[in-house]
Amino acid sequence: MHRTPEGPAPLPADVRAYLDELVRRTRTVCGPHLVSVLTVGSIALGDYRHGRSDIDVMVVVAPTLPGAALAGLAGVLAHPALPCPATGLELVVHDRDAVGRPSGGAGYLLDLNTGPLLPNRASFDPARSPAFWYVLDRSIARQAGRPLFGAPAEQVIAAPADADVLAALRASVREHTDGEGHLADNRVLNGCRSAVFCRTGRWTAKRAAAREIAASEAGFRPVVEAALASFERPRGTAVPLPPADVRAFLDWVRERVDATGSLRH
Repeated sequence: MHRTPEGPAPLPADVRAYLDELVRRTRTVCGPHLVSVLTVGSIALGDYRHGRSDIDVMVVVAPTLPGAALAGLAGVLAHPALPCPATGLELVVHDRDAVGRPSGGAGYLLDLNTGPLLPNRASFDPARSPAFWYVLDRSIARQAGRPLFGAPAEQVIAAPADADVLAALRASVREHTDGEGHLADNRVLNGCRSAVFCRTGRWTAKRAAAREIAASEAGFRPVVEAALASFERPRGTAVPLPPADVRAFLDWVRERVDATGSLRH
């Protein structure tokens, strides 16, 4: 259940145990209203890096879930009430009826960020959050979400419309171009994943996408390879990258996203 789709190696034992306990607590709080618990992000795409990656989880619940249960869930899952062995937990709860329809909005019931390297934040108002993060998460979940409990992703999550995914990619590239709050290596690797998605229509793990871009785009190979090397290090020892090179690369990615949008209209 916890094996990655790209190989037989399991996740670290403490991460597996953490996910088991997360599911147990989520089932206890949500009871019969729980529909699915899915891993998304790096775990789903087979590229979890212990000491660098967050644990990304999507929870789908029935619309009959009492509103008070959301605050209760945030309380029992927040670090250190449930000690997170990764850099952080990013968990989003969606209503089954809402997530079963294509949408370009954030649309969550609960967005919980918590962990050793993440400030504790529990949001219950999707209007307060940029929508693009959640559109991209749902697109990745639809393709690659790995069930920890309940119905598989393709049965409960509708794929966002192409136009909404491309709009979310544009917003993501803008966010990473500005760079505030993001490590340079992760900004570059996110750009690589966006560029490969534009080529293939499929989500690829960040490091695999970076290797593809390094092989095909000689002009950007130095900054991409530097980002890959830095990404192998813990977050606290990430290597700074030349700001002008990072911006030039992300400008190129934005052009790829814009060109893809033009081709699809």
